[in-house]
Amino acid sequence: MQVIRDPMRSTDLPRGGVGTIGNFDGVHLGHRRILEGVVARARETGRPSFAITFEPHPMAVLRPDRAPRRIQTLRQKEEAIEALGIDALLVIPFTRDFSLIEPEEFVRTLLGERLRAAEMHVGAHFAFGRGKRGDLALLARLGAECGFTAQAVEEVFYEGEPVSSTRIRRALERGAVVEANAMLGRAYELDGIVSRGDRLGHRIGVPTINLEPENELAPADGVYVTEIEIRSFDRRFESVTNIGRRPTLYEAYTTTIETFVLDFSSDVYGDRVRLFFLERLREERKFPSVIELKEQIQRDIADSRSWFGSRGRAGDA
Repeated sequence: MQVIRDPMRSTDLPRGGVGTIGNFDGVHLGHRRILEGVVARARETGRPSFAITFEPHPMAVLRPDRAPRRIQTLRQKEEAIEALGIDALLVIPFTRDFSLIEPEEFVRTLLGERLRAAEMHVGAHFAFGRGKRGDLALLARLGAECGFTAQAVEEVFYEGEPVSSTRIRRALERGAVVEANAMLGRAYELDGIVSRGDRLGHRIGVPTINLEPENELAPADGVYVTEIEIRSFDRRFESVTNIGRRPTLYEAYTTTIETFVLDFSSDVYGDRVRLFFLERLREERKFPSVIELKEQIQRDIADSRSWFGSRGRAGDA
């Protein structure tokens, strides 16, 4: 997939294609329906497929105090969109100046003159341009002027409500990773680097990998069944992860993400990892003693082994 970082200035653009536009945070099932439809239609008509997105999230520029924590890093979003078969991803740097562009100018300049788009497929509640004044009706009207068609794609529903990035964030904030995963269509993941911890896990007999996450959003504090992909090994391992402040040992100032990897003993400090959240086992809580904490950790490990035993080994497809 070709990634174009500033399509408003670049001259190397896919022209005459079938495209879509949106934030696509999470690349959830609703986004996938749109993107897969774009790819299918592009292949059917022999045209290139493209998606337009923004970096950073517009709210981070316009209302930073109300900006949502993003579900994915930009790298993760690019990987997820590429996996769906999109030919080109156009990443528009979102600035205050860009936010002042009127929707008519945006459509005529980028979609009409520069991309010469043939078709645009967008979500049912699509809004764009200054003050979000642009909508599907405006896009369709301007499309007729610029030579492309515009159509809405039906929403995807989960438990009676449309799938949305907001619903997924709320699920993760509750620790409801099974619910979040159902709307994502895959396991929620955190990327990061293995950092050097204080080795308390080693001292109590449960050595852990400490993750310094790149993602803005982690699931709620608690203990989770996870898989961890360690890049230097190029494979996934079964694991159990604690997110929290370790109240039994001492109340940490910041939240830590600590993963015990089943049947693994290598030192991977400084390595890149990706952590996949599969099931929440319990909330984080304070135990009367370190001994009782250790006993609970062993139960968590046993519960994780049972979970994997009932569903197949890590990495199985």
